Amino acid sequence: MLHKTNDGLNMYYEFQGNNSATETVVFLNGLTQSTQSWGLMLPYFKTNYRILLLDFIFQGQSDKSGQWRDFDQHALDVKTLLDSENISKIHVIGLSYGSLVAQHFAVLFPDYLKKLILVSTFAHKTPYYEAVELSWSRALESGGYNLLLDIMLPSVLSENYFANPLIPIQVMKELRKDSNQNSTAIFNLMRATKERGDYRKDLEKINCPTLVIQGEKDLLLPVHLANEVHLHIKHSQFVVIKNAGHTLNLEHVPEVSGFIQEFL
Repeated sequence: MLHKTNDGLNMYYEFQGNNSATETVVFLNGLTQSTQSWGLMLPYFKTNYRILLLDFIFQGQSDKSGQWRDFDQHALDVKTLLDSENISKIHVIGLSYGSLVAQHFAVLFPDYLKKLILVSTFAHKTPYYEAVELSWSRALESGGYNLLLDIMLPSVLSENYFANPLIPIQVMKELRKDSNQNSTAIFNLMRATKERGDYRKDLEKINCPTLVIQGEKDLLLPVHLANEVHLHIKHSQFVVIKNAGHTLNLEHVPEVSGFIQEFL
């Protein structure tokens, strides 16, 4: 299905799970992911929850035209989609890029949130992160998405994943290739992170129950960055997944899903 944003763009979304359930869970994608990226996690939630999956503008099956969006605009897109479907209360699970949208959604639209789950998250950037960000941008500029993915994967998947992949690396590359050939769209997504300032003080406005989950071996976002998010959200819970990398909808899926189920 397609939702028309306030600026007239088409945002793709779909419902899965139990349509009779009273609780709705919204999943928000990582940078170059799409609705398909949650396939390994959904079986843990399909029975008890109505599930809303969506692609941000510039992702997946959504429009890839228009000006770049900041995270407030992405959050507004989610809010107007909920309004169009008459959904007023949700649980949100955001991964990496999606966790930043989730943070802004929680600050801007607190009345919509029951519980917030931030996976592989951060609120401020370090010189190390900015160096990685620059390398990704230059890879995308010089070699398109294929080179970007080659540079990206060692930062977002743990050594253990490469040794024991749930989805073989080459298969993963092929699955993502079709929806990520528009380099301008990826640049527009990346610009939101590049332009984002330190958001830690804003996190102090969040009052809903919050769970922060981080991989112990996350090279892109070391654990201390997620801990800062935890420390700035009142009464939040913090879980570190041993031997896991950044992409926690592909790694340690039963363990991650178990913590989320218990929290919900």
